[in-house]
Amino acid sequence: MSSKEVKTALKSARDAIRNKEYKEALKHCKTVLKQEKNNYNAWVFIGVAAAELEQPDQAQGAYKKAAELEPDQLLAWQGLASLYEKCNHINAKDDLPGVYQKLLDLYESVDKQKWCDVCKKLVDLYYQEKKHVEVARTWHKLIKTRQEEGADNQELHQLWKKLTQLLAESTGDQNNETQQLLLTAFENALSLSDKIPSEDHQVLYRHFIQCLSKFPHETARLKKACEGMINTYPTVQYPLEVLCLHLIESESLTDEGHQYCCRLVEMDSKSGPGLIGLGIKALQDKKYEDAVRSLTEGLKESPLCTTGWYHLAEAQVKMHKPKDAVLSCNQALKTMDNLGVSGGSLHWKNLCLRLKAEALVKLADCESSEEAICTLNQVSDANNIPGLLVLKSLAYLNKGSLDEASKIMEDLLSSYPDLAEAHAVEALIHFTKKDYLQAEKCFQRALEKDAEVAEYHYQLGLTYWFMGEETRKDKTKALTHFLKAARLDTYMAKVFCYLGHYYRDVVGDKSRARGCYRKAFELDDTDAESGAAAVDLSVELEEMETALAILTTVTQKASAGTAKWAWLRRGLYYLKAGQHSQAVADLQAALRADPKDFNCWESLGEAYLSRGGYTTALKSFTKASELNPESTYSVFKVAAIQQILGKYKEAVAQYQLIVQKKEDYVPALKGLGECHFMMAKAALVDYLDGKAVDYIEKALEALQHRADVSCLWKLVGDACTSLYAVSPSKVNVNVLGVLLGQREGKQVLKKNELLHLGGRCYGRALKLMSTSNTWCDLGINYYRQAQHLAETGSNTSDLKELLEKSLHCLKKAVRLDSNNHLYWNALGVVSCYSGIGNYALAQHCFIKSIQSEQINAVAWTNLGVLYLANENIEQAHEAFKMAQSLDPSYLMCWIGQALIAETIGSYDTMDLFRHTTELNMHTEGAIGYAYWVCTTLQDKSNRETELYRYNILQMNAIPAAQVVLSKYIERIQNYAPAFTMLGYLNEHLQLKKEAADAYQRAILLLRTAEDQDTYNVTIGNYGRFSIGEYDKAIQAFKSTPLEELEDIIGFALALFMKGLYKESSRAYERALSIVESEQDKAHILTALAITEYKQGKMDADVHLFLKLRYNDQKGNLAIAALHSGKLLSLEAKEFVFMFILKLGLFGESLSKLLFLLNEPTTESLQTLCALGLAMQDATLSKAALNELLKHIKQRDSGYQRCLLTSAIYALQGRSVAVQRQASKAVHSNPGDPALWSLLSQVVAQYAQRNAKGGAVAGNVAHILDSNHGKKALLYTAVNQLAMGSSSAEDEKNIALKTIQKAALLSPGDPAIWAGLMAACHADDKLALVNNTQPKRVDLYLALLSAVSASIKDKEFLENYNQSLEKWSLSQAVTGLVDTGRISEAEALCTKNLKSNPDQPAVILLLRQVQCKPLLQSRKPLPDAVLEELQKTVMSNSTSVPAWQWLAHIYQSQGMMGAAEMCYRKSLQVASQQGSWSGKLSSLLRLALLALEVCMAHISNDHWPSLLQEATTEALKLCFCPLAVLLQALLQFNRKMGARETRRLLERVVYQPGYPKSIVSTARWYLLRHLHAKNDYELIDVLVNNAKTHGDTRALELNQKLSSE
Repeated sequence: MSSKEVKTALKSARDAIRNKEYKEALKHCKTVLKQEKNNYNAWVFIGVAAAELEQPDQAQGAYKKAAELEPDQLLAWQGLASLYEKCNHINAKDDLPGVYQKLLDLYESVDKQKWCDVCKKLVDLYYQEKKHVEVARTWHKLIKTRQEEGADNQELHQLWKKLTQLLAESTGDQNNETQQLLLTAFENALSLSDKIPSEDHQVLYRHFIQCLSKFPHETARLKKACEGMINTYPTVQYPLEVLCLHLIESESLTDEGHQYCCRLVEMDSKSGPGLIGLGIKALQDKKYEDAVRSLTEGLKESPLCTTGWYHLAEAQVKMHKPKDAVLSCNQALKTMDNLGVSGGSLHWKNLCLRLKAEALVKLADCESSEEAICTLNQVSDANNIPGLLVLKSLAYLNKGSLDEASKIMEDLLSSYPDLAEAHAVEALIHFTKKDYLQAEKCFQRALEKDAEVAEYHYQLGLTYWFMGEETRKDKTKALTHFLKAARLDTYMAKVFCYLGHYYRDVVGDKSRARGCYRKAFELDDTDAESGAAAVDLSVELEEMETALAILTTVTQKASAGTAKWAWLRRGLYYLKAGQHSQAVADLQAALRADPKDFNCWESLGEAYLSRGGYTTALKSFTKASELNPESTYSVFKVAAIQQILGKYKEAVAQYQLIVQKKEDYVPALKGLGECHFMMAKAALVDYLDGKAVDYIEKALEALQHRADVSCLWKLVGDACTSLYAVSPSKVNVNVLGVLLGQREGKQVLKKNELLHLGGRCYGRALKLMSTSNTWCDLGINYYRQAQHLAETGSNTSDLKELLEKSLHCLKKAVRLDSNNHLYWNALGVVSCYSGIGNYALAQHCFIKSIQSEQINAVAWTNLGVLYLANENIEQAHEAFKMAQSLDPSYLMCWIGQALIAETIGSYDTMDLFRHTTELNMHTEGAIGYAYWVCTTLQDKSNRETELYRYNILQMNAIPAAQVVLSKYIERIQNYAPAFTMLGYLNEHLQLKKEAADAYQRAILLLRTAEDQDTYNVTIGNYGRFSIGEYDKAIQAFKSTPLEELEDIIGFALALFMKGLYKESSRAYERALSIVESEQDKAHILTALAITEYKQGKMDADVHLFLKLRYNDQKGNLAIAALHSGKLLSLEAKEFVFMFILKLGLFGESLSKLLFLLNEPTTESLQTLCALGLAMQDATLSKAALNELLKHIKQRDSGYQRCLLTSAIYALQGRSVAVQRQASKAVHSNPGDPALWSLLSQVVAQYAQRNAKGGAVAGNVAHILDSNHGKKALLYTAVNQLAMGSSSAEDEKNIALKTIQKAALLSPGDPAIWAGLMAACHADDKLALVNNTQPKRVDLYLALLSAVSASIKDKEFLENYNQSLEKWSLSQAVTGLVDTGRISEAEALCTKNLKSNPDQPAVILLLRQVQCKPLLQSRKPLPDAVLEELQKTVMSNSTSVPAWQWLAHIYQSQGMMGAAEMCYRKSLQVASQQGSWSGKLSSLLRLALLALEVCMAHISNDHWPSLLQEATTEALKLCFCPLAVLLQALLQFNRKMGARETRRLLERVVYQPGYPKSIVSTARWYLLRHLHAKNDYELIDVLVNNAKTHGDTRALELNQKLSSE
């Protein structure tokens, strides 16, 4: 190819590039290169085309080839630069600077503008690569070039400014050349600014100073720049701040620097650098307070100034605030760590560590000393610096490590013998060892080396203070050195504290001492000793305001849990000032500081006590006594507060603790006696006289240790006199011989002797201290003695003398204190006593008492009694009325009104007496109310009146009167009518034994009385109620004339109960002969008929009478007439009665009572009905009941009617009717607990399906009446067992707990023990179902013994006893078998059969026990054994469990057909017996049998249909969860994956009302179904349900199935 063709090809390539046909261009270029391999343009064009085609490697190679060919040509270099700028080639960044340099060389002489552009690009590239030197040099070259070209100042200013921006951000990585270029750039930029001052100029100046501050070696330049900016911008703070900080950090704060700081603070009062500088200047001038204040404020603004923190710590050490100094040093060290440690900062770090160690040593505690040692170890070369070794030695000394401290000290003395600190350390070691002489010498040597150290003078003074006895007496040397120390260091608080000690303890100058203490406390507000001493001295000097000011200042600054001394003292101040709430608050704050200070607790208790907070005060004193058990005061205050709160027993225990330690501690003796006395008074109020006597006996022991104290003698007198109201028979008090003039021993005193002793004790008290109160008490004692003599009928002369003494003493009390209303009242009471009878004086005294105290219900009442005794009814009424208005709760005025009402015959009498008993117990109110209640009860004609219903029924009068009368006879035991009334009331309450006892007491009192009629009546009453003691009753009736109808009937009843039926019949016949009332005659005939029935034979005289007078034909006609219901004449009626007796128809003999009267009595009809039931004659019982229902009108006969009706239904086999009848009766009378109890009983016996309702009925009966409730608890438990309630299923309704409660209330009822056995068995069974351990397996034999023991001594029906024993035996044997105790069960059965072999049920039980091991062996039973078992069951063919057991035997042997037949037989027997539970259990067992066969996958349609049929029938009987589950399992067995299977199982799992065990089983099968269907959503729902109910079995199955 010719050169022309080459040019043409190159032209074509250029055109192709212009047209963006780069591939064509490459072709042309390659064509050229084939001819000319070194064609520059071709290579350039290839580079361009390759670059555009995104082939950077080819382009780079082409450009480089071209550049090699002609290195001085621009095109290749420009293309290469362009390529590198565009692409991210690996070598691009490395090669680009060289390309730019080549371009700069080529442009330098050709095109300056392009040269500048490339230069800027090169700077940017260097800047990105952080090549600061190249950036500075290149840019500097650019500026120089522009200067040569004559660029103006503005452009040059921008260029220099740009250079500062490029280099200012990376000053830390720059070398010295770069830094100098940067600083030159700043200076040139500042000098070339066209506007000075201006905002840009100011910003640039700020940046310049910032840059200079980063270069430690440019301090001169920095100072110059700051001064320059200050001159230019005098109002700007920044240069001043930088300059001040520079001066501070460089430790070159001169006067000029101080001026800068002052100027800065003038500009900004909160300027950190300025304040720090002022603080350092103050520190240099030893103005430590100003220094601390300025430095603290400055560091708040400039917290990174480590020098400031150091100087602050230094000032704080100088002011003896080591804790604050430690904190400041820590802050300085933390700041240094954050900023990094350099050469200069290392020096500061060592200084801070040393200062911190010094502060920690000054704290002097062990922990701080340990930290000081660790701090010193951080200092560089610490072991070669004497000062640091001194500090380390002191730290070891504070720790108690004398050996280490001594070792360091010895090394210091050997190395630095002239070092004062070393001698001081040696002195301190001797001081610590209490070697004061050597310590003195060492301190003196230290002072010789340096006499201006205050610490040495203080320690030497302290040495003299503690030195020997002579020095201790003469504290002059100590004072001298203390004063020198105070002069040298005015901030040393401890030296001022010891100066205070000197002036207070040695000189006795409290004022000067207070000043020293106050100075010490001002210097160190943590010095509690100084503060407390200053406050205490201020209080002694009566400068309370000063003391309070100090305390208030401290408490305001104190944080929680500190300044205990201040809080305590201010609390005591407020307590003394009567500001109790403030005192409580302050003392609580003191306790927060020290919760174990018993003094604080005592003070707090006093504060609470002062404001009436007895409970909190008690807690405080209790805490104080716990902290200091030796504190008698705390224990005494605990007892005293308990006494105030009425907790006398607890107070007695505390007082006794004190007396055991200090026998003669009078407050405790007095408190102990008062507590016993108060408990005695409380017992007397409750009429617990025996207990009161015991308490008085203990109260009298209070005097034995201190006979010289008046208050104790008076207390003994009060105790002796307080028993004046107690019956003499109960007062037998053991009194210490000390009180009786004996040295030792005790003597028993009667009531009169005790009252006499009380008078003597009052006399001793008066000899020790004569007070009006004691004179009054002595007068009252004489009056009580006179009362006792009058009651016992003793010498009247002694009585008169005592009354005169009483008047004399009371007059003496009145003379001593004529304004005391109690004395006037007591004098009036004695004056109107029958032995004196001075009513005028009495009236005068009562009026004077009222005048002395206007609100005086007692005096008004006594005045009313005086008027009433003198028959001034109206005046008495007005006086009582006034007393009532003054105090409506005062009992005696109401008794007075009741007596007035009784006197005038008012209808309100009974109401008034009842009100007195409601207010409180009093003998007059009690006997009055009881009398009116008994009077009202004896009037049989008022039963239907509204007055009777209100007074007796609605107001619950009988039990109320019985209670108060019981208390009355405890106090007054010689009033026979009270015992008679009590017996009468007990009769109405069915308390027969108590009634008999009361009548017997009345008999003993009336035995010597002249009123024989009353005695006979009482004897009769006693005979009627000698319950269980029929011999005594018979003897009692025989001791009476037996002329009254009531006596004869009672005698007949006693004979009947004794079993003397003939004698009883004769007595009833005698009563029949004298009876007048037709109704009474009917009752006697009823009793007579029962007596004849019990005899079972006819009297011979009656046979003879009937045989002679009437023939059999007439008798038959009479009987026919009787049954026809026709009324007969009286003679015919008597004939009918006697004729029926002749025929031996004892049940129908009572039929005469249907016709003997025109209106037969309900009692006779009830007896006839009951007799028919006993004879199982439903016809007779029904006829009697129908007649009874015609005559019943009383509302309270619902229970008897319901009982008889239900019994007849039960006799007829109508179980449902039995339960309905009881339910109907309950609805008619829901307030009758007997009906509720009956309903619970019949449900358990006849309607087990309604067991839940039966349990509720039993609970209601128990709530309504505890008497019925005792038996009802048994019925409740049986119903709970029937409904399946047990501890694992229903924690709120547990049969076992119910029956346990019943056993506790009625331990003598054998049925309850049998029920407890059943409940234990059910609980153990359920435990086995839930895979838990049974808890009561060892109780069966014990409970069986309890049943037998309960039956042995009780008179139950014979059949009932036998049935209960058999059932209990069966239950015990079953329990033993279930727990594996086969041999014990067999022995129990065998033992029972030995005593009575003819017991088929026990034989069956024995066979069941014997079969148990055979069944467990899983071996086939021989045919002979099966035949024997079948015979045994046939002998018990009416037993449902027997057939079920035989079915179980057949089932275990695989004889499913035979098992089915046995279950069907048990179902048949249960249906015949009407046993609902038997039918249900048979059906369920039959269904389980069928399910077992179905689960074995035996193809037979009989068994599925049998299961379906059995469960359907079971569900007809009741809702049966097990039946529903069995149906679901049958469906599961048929079609495991069917939708119906899931529906049935989900019904059991998710619907409420199913037992936990059944739900768990259903959940298990449902989980298998869902896994078979892979229904994961429902599986998650079911698993969550299992987790909610704690079903671990289902969760384990889910885990197993999921893993498969």
